[in-house]
Amino acid sequence: MSRYAVIQAQGLQLRVLAGEEHVLPNMGIEPGQTVTFDRVLLIGDEGGVQIGRPTVAGASVTCEVVRSERGKKITVGTFKRRKKFRKKIGYRDTLTRVRILDIVG
Repeated sequence: MSRYAVIQAQGLQLRVLAGEEHVLPNMGIEPGQTVTFDRVLLIGDEGGVQIGRPTVAGASVTCEVVRSERGKKITVGTFKRRKKFRKKIGYRDTLTRVRILDIVG
């Protein structure tokens, strides 16, 4: 069992392992740059689990931005009854894909 962590990033809580890729809401960072998340809620490995109150002191997770991508299209329809009014709207969110490089703590 390798070292894992639970982090809070962009309003989401994720369980991450080194080498994994995760999709987060748009961070506005160019591909190739590194990002460090300091809000580490839990770290686990063969030796046991460190639980933060609310975060683990001195722990951080380093990530590399892989690319920016678009999410799945969400369609929303609106209408007004008895008026022959129909409108369909589509929306795609911009997402950021990151690769976990290192878990320190």
